Amino acid sequence: MRYARQEDLQRLALIMQGSAEGISLSDIEREFSVSRRTAERMRDAVRNAYPQIEEISGESGRKYWRFPPGSLGRMAEPTLDELTAGHRAAAIARREGDELTAETLERLLVKVQAMFREDRCRLIAADLEAQLLADGVAFRPGPREKISPETLSTIREAILAGVMVSADHRARASAKLSRNTRLGPIAMLFGQGRQYLLAWSEYQDDLRLFALFGFERVSLEPEVYERPKGFDLQEWLSESFGVWREEPLDVVWRFLPDVADEAAGYLFHPKQQTRRMEDGSLIVRFRAGGRQEMDWYLARWGDQVEAQFLEISGKSSSDTTESDVCGQ
Repeated sequence: MRYARQEDLQRLALIMQGSAEGISLSDIEREFSVSRRTAERMRDAVRNAYPQIEEISGESGRKYWRFPPGSLGRMAEPTLDELTAGHRAAAIARREGDELTAETLERLLVKVQAMFREDRCRLIAADLEAQLLADGVAFRPGPREKISPETLSTIREAILAGVMVSADHRARASAKLSRNTRLGPIAMLFGQGRQYLLAWSEYQDDLRLFALFGFERVSLEPEVYERPKGFDLQEWLSESFGVWREEPLDVVWRFLPDVADEAAGYLFHPKQQTRRMEDGSLIVRFRAGGRQEMDWYLARWGDQVEAQFLEISGKSSSDTTESDVCGQ
């Protein structure tokens, strides 16, 4: 029996060309979620269509297949959807204040489109403009902080190299300037108009968030920094709403029936639990810190949401009772 799904075969061929080591049968099984026999049929179909494929023997006799660079010619050109996704990613990065990533993506896209024939360049340009205008990402209004590209570049270099930085940083709330602060950068967090650096502070001997806007000087240090053993960024972020870091609260939001369907389409927190009530309202529960940012966010829902914030000890920090929120 022959394997005849043309799109899968084209994607497999492109993966084979993009791999320096080659692709094994196990790789095909995993990438396409197929059985061993189907992986063999896919390999045979590609090998029959493209005799220039190379077979390489690896460790323990395992075999790999790949194409020499350039073997597939124009078949490897990106599609309109792929180019649009690249431009969309650049627009989102710029909107969130990550100018360095936006400029890098745009340079890459220029290089990719330079490989097209002249007639396809004109067609792609017109289609891209129409698709991006329809998407609206690049033109969506909203405030964001302007951050020095040099600051972003230095911090990104420190994260990739795993080294400490020395910085002069001005706190957002107090405007106090701390000089020669030594930090071990872990990750830059972009979004919602404000951008932060998550880093280990030598002075506080703990992980802290630093507003990227507040860095007035950043320089690389020779000392190596290793993030805490077992540290998981996504798990760390799940304890907060947005990027604010404080003692977590048990949060209960009740969206009234008029907006319950709309609210059901949102993921407010990665560990949220939801429940639809008999009156049509929606209950959303999760545990996180960041009360101020929650208040800012809930303001957009007006009087269509009731909120309760409970300290882990059980003491309520709002004026709403359990029965009011849960409709019990």
